[in-house]
This record gives sequence, structure tokens and C-alpha cells, in this order.
Amino acid sequence: MGKKGAMPIFETVDDYIANQSEEAQGVLQELRAIIKEAVPDALELPNYKVPSFTLIRETKPEQQIMIAAYAKFISFYPFPAVVEQFEDELKDYKHGKGSVSFPFNKPLPKELIIKMIQFRKDEISNLN
Repeated sequence: MGKKGAMPIFETVDDYIANQSEEAQGVLQELRAIIKEAVPDALELPNYKVPSFTLIRETKPEQQIMIAAYAKFISFYPFPAVVEQFEDELKDYKHGKGSVSFPFNKPLPKELIIKMIQFRKDEISNLN
């Protein structure tokens, strides 16, 4: 059964991760490391109550990518154009308009995630 009540507000990404299940913590840390590998100077901050990563500093907060933990998967929110661009490569993962779900029982597709992050960073660069 899931947690009841309003989602708490976390001061830092570390606080958010520490308050998730042990299984979720491991996948969140791994995804966080992949994001930092792809964009070492990405700025971490909580936004919409979940971990967010500003890929290009001095850009609008809504131009970030985000991650969130759920009971059986981690959601990665790279924005709709990114999901659309990589739709064929995401066929093995549940995905929506701007999000991808990575189940705990499958390894993260590191190279695909890096390509998606780099695509999003380029997309943001072209907006500004």
C-alpha cells in the first residue's frame, strides 16, 4: 500500500532520495550519476517536489529534466520532444508524452539516457 497524505517538500535532492524505499534509492542514485556524467555541471534542485536538474544554468526552471520514485519504478521526465525523438529506442519501456518509466527489475539503459539528456540540453540551447 502506498503512503497516504500530501507529498512532503524536500530541501535537497539528497533528502528526497533518502526518503524513498531502499530499492528506489539505488536506482535514483544511479540515474542521478548518469545525469551528472552526461552534464557534469548540471544544477540539482528540488522542483515540483521531486529532484530536478538544470542542464544549462541561467535557464528557466521549467526547462529542466526531473526524476521521481514510485512503488515499482523510477520516472524520468526529459520533456515531450525528447521522448518523441527516441520513441523507437524506448519501445521496451513504458513511456508517456514527456516521461519514461524505468522499472526496478531492469538495468537502466545508460547510453540511451545519456543521448536523451544531450538531446534535451541541445534543445534548451536552441530555445535560448
